[in-house]
Amino acid sequence: MPASIGYFAGMPRTLSASNMVTPGSLNLPPTEPIDGEQAGQSLLDGAPSSASLDTLIQHLVPTADYYPEKAYIFTFLLSSRLFIKPGELLARVCHLCIEQQQLDKPVLDKARVRKFGPKLLQLLTEWTETFPRDFQEESTIGHLTDVVGRIAPCDEAYQNRMHQLLQALHQRLATLSQGTESLVEADKPISYRTKPSTSIHRELLGICSDPYMLAQQLTHAELDRLRHIGPEDFVQAFVRKDTLASTKPCFNDKSNNVEAYVKWFNRLCYLVATEICMPAKKKQRARVMEFFIDVARECFNIGNFNSLMAIISGMNMSPVSRLKKTWAKVKTAKFFILEHQMDPTGNFCNYRTALRGAAHRSLTAHSSRGKIVIPFFSLLIKDIYFLNESCANRLPNGHVNFEKFLELAKQVGEFITWKEVECPFEQDPSITHYLYTAPIFSEDGLYLASYESESPDNQMEKERWRSLRSSILGKT
Repeated sequence: MPASIGYFAGMPRTLSASNMVTPGSLNLPPTEPIDGEQAGQSLLDGAPSSASLDTLIQHLVPTADYYPEKAYIFTFLLSSRLFIKPGELLARVCHLCIEQQQLDKPVLDKARVRKFGPKLLQLLTEWTETFPRDFQEESTIGHLTDVVGRIAPCDEAYQNRMHQLLQALHQRLATLSQGTESLVEADKPISYRTKPSTSIHRELLGICSDPYMLAQQLTHAELDRLRHIGPEDFVQAFVRKDTLASTKPCFNDKSNNVEAYVKWFNRLCYLVATEICMPAKKKQRARVMEFFIDVARECFNIGNFNSLMAIISGMNMSPVSRLKKTWAKVKTAKFFILEHQMDPTGNFCNYRTALRGAAHRSLTAHSSRGKIVIPFFSLLIKDIYFLNESCANRLPNGHVNFEKFLELAKQVGEFITWKEVECPFEQDPSITHYLYTAPIFSEDGLYLASYESESPDNQMEKERWRSLRSSILGKT
């Protein structure tokens, strides 16, 4: 195994968010039993395994002497949308704050409000920073301004902090709204039906012949798309709505952000296959293959597992894998090593080991370069899907299965930490533009190009070639 890959030498290091959502890290205050709960079902012993929705909401509400831990805030805000709309949850939280702190009284207890106020503003700050889309409706802003307006007379700094919070929120929402549609459009495949003339097609190697540079630009592309995926997108896309809830679904069945990212992965697979099948000469095709093998290795070393898997998948597509004469010209040892790393055997055991190694080493990273971890996204989706399918959202007694959502928050929280890393590489617009916009073959177009490069070598391929020539080129 080459030294650059072995033992994860050069593997990136990033701050793991696992410690952010660890069951043992939750130390919640005791509460009076409600909704038929028994007193023995306290949430004191680490994370709650289950509790009523009302109890969980109460533990989100700060007081003058209590503030929920960050782990609890993230886990509950992530999972609560399965049982109650975010706007309704905010309204209940604000109502409980007003009621418990007696903020509706003509005369406030200023000493108590000054202890409570910073905690309330901290909760609202964490909520708006982590789940900004929860505040897209005007009514949610109204709840914020109302509750903060009630404590503002006790300290003028509260109003200033609220102003800063709203400014930051509007900026985040504006950033999120710009780009989502363009990302979907940019990843929409444009399929060749026949090989274009060389005068109108530019090959990737003519734009970037440095594998490390292309791996850097792919990392840019990955992180640019990942930034549009919020933690709630995983819940909205993969977790079923609570069947006991009386309200309408809180979200659409699909997440456009997740869908756009999956389309990007598919586009990259087809782009790799297109670039390989495009050249007419065997020597040039072999050169392109070796180039992508080197790009994939650099992606591995950077920690960009999603692009790595897309490249391997593209090179394993049937129109590419059948090019035996071309593969014979390629030094495949490095490719087989990378395939081994991403081997699906044992539920991607080798990849998971590499990912754990990257995350572990990231704990001591001091630079963005060392913090980059871009997981194989489709497998992350699969893990969350099976977590959801294997555990119920509610227990038979109607309580929320909070233990399930702690595990969900672990997986999502770690991903959210990774996607927020600033890309340390300088962007090359000409390369990224090509990655986003270069036309790609359809599946039939890939097969046709492959057969034109290396003639069919069995009866099934010959019949398919004739069919494609007839349907696409109008030839017999």
